[in-house]
Amino acid sequence: MSVTVRVPAKVNVQLAVGAARPDGFHDLANVFLAVSLFDEVTAAPAAELTVTCEGPDRDQVPLDRSNLAARAAETLAARAGIEPAVHLHIAKNIPVAGGMAGGSADGAAALLACDRLWGLDTPREELLAICAELGSDVPFSLVGGAALGTGRGEFLTPVAAGEFHWVFAVAEGGLSTPAVFREFDRLTAGTDVPEPQASPALLAALASGDADALAAVLAGSNGLQPAALSLRPQLADTLAAGTDAGALAGLVSGSGPTTAFLVRDPESAAKVAAALEASGTCRATRVTSSPAPGATVLP
Repeated sequence: MSVTVRVPAKVNVQLAVGAARPDGFHDLANVFLAVSLFDEVTAAPAAELTVTCEGPDRDQVPLDRSNLAARAAETLAARAGIEPAVHLHIAKNIPVAGGMAGGSADGAAALLACDRLWGLDTPREELLAICAELGSDVPFSLVGGAALGTGRGEFLTPVAAGEFHWVFAVAEGGLSTPAVFREFDRLTAGTDVPEPQASPALLAALASGDADALAAVLAGSNGLQPAALSLRPQLADTLAAGTDAGALAGLVSGSGPTTAFLVRDPESAAKVAAALEASGTCRATRVTSSPAPGATVLP
């Protein structure tokens, strides 16, 4: 017997970042949007905890217990007082270290898959608490849809979202999220960093399903974008290539280096994706829509 869970990537349509807290984290106003780009994690009985992976970026995925999927299994097993005797296989399609919560997605998927495999029936609130222990983006990977994340992103409030179409440009190599936050701290040192607040205009545009309205408020919505561009200046060329090709707006996805482009419809998405691939400014593209469901057990 095995259990397979499908889990989405995300884009942050707003990522307002506060000053560093005493614990080193940052308060956020993080408007998450799940997109139709998925990993699948399969949990099957085994003599001990093991992890395997397939997919375009499989060589970048750790297969030891530093993998969030493995940590999720260990954490859940410890709470249940059992051994994490499970084999986790990750079918990886979300870019690794790309600002799209791929590792967090795998952690949420493994948690749900192991809970079903072991017949634990852990209450949803407890699963979300375990997700928050694992990482700031993991709770949203479990929930999906659209939500405002506060605290360091782990406290979620669902928000309304119409349908939108996106093209993601996958960069060569990844960016370390802690490194991007350190660069944010360096760039904002000595300045008065405001408390992060969700933008009412952005939330209204998101709820409306109006791509032009959302595009009008996306500029400057990612507080980490200047830090990501500082560490990876060539991302500016990717952003320019996407908007020159007809995207309504472009931004760095989360901490990057994946860039996200809002487009009007699937036909526009195909055109923008082709232009980005021809531009030589990215490794690959992914065409998606949003919102997408959170971690889901497959039949």
